[in-house]
Amino acid sequence: MARFDKNTTLAQVSATGLMPLFTHNDLELCLGVLRACYAAGVKVFEFTNRTENSYNNFVELVKIAETEMPEMILGIGTIYDAATAQKFIDVGTNFIVAPVMNPEVGKVCQAAGIPWMPGVMTVTEIYNARVAGAEFIKIFPGDVLGAGFVKALKGGPMPDVQIMVTGGVSPTEESLKLWFGAGTTAVGIGSQLVPKDVLAAKDWGKVTEIVGNALNIIKGLK
Repeated sequence: MARFDKNTTLAQVSATGLMPLFTHNDLELCLGVLRACYAAGVKVFEFTNRTENSYNNFVELVKIAETEMPEMILGIGTIYDAATAQKFIDVGTNFIVAPVMNPEVGKVCQAAGIPWMPGVMTVTEIYNARVAGAEFIKIFPGDVLGAGFVKALKGGPMPDVQIMVTGGVSPTEESLKLWFGAGTTAVGIGSQLVPKDVLAAKDWGKVTEIVGNALNIIKGLK
């Protein structure tokens, strides 16, 4: 069961504006990144379901976060089908992010009372996702669609849509200013928050620095 209700989670995504994305087979590395992000001020974190150990690692991270990081809202990403969604709901995910728009995933999220953030590329997909119960929309891949798509969407047919962009977003002032200036509510960033050399060195202080700098930039843009 989720520790946080849907409204709390959605409000935090909007308030923070940054959702780190990370996964690894090594639980120690996953925990190091999660702790570093929390130390920087991150309150929402997407653990992506892309390795053979993702499920077991997520179960452990949920347990540890509950005691060590009480304000951390931990969710799972890269979910394609309802059965997988339910599997992670059963072990306490607070939200589900998907690269595609599958209404069946939306149904199990609604039944569990947690946010569902499906990935879309067209206005029709966005409309269908909202009809299916998505309060937050994931624009993916951002580098293909571009900030102009978000600006046109917000300035035209769907001014009230809440958007998180992933893919093509960097933790730099130039990139963040571009996306938030277009009307993005939040951004999801992965490897650029945790560069390979930093991860290999387990330099958690550097991760905290990178993430904290991005949060400060976003705060100035909101």
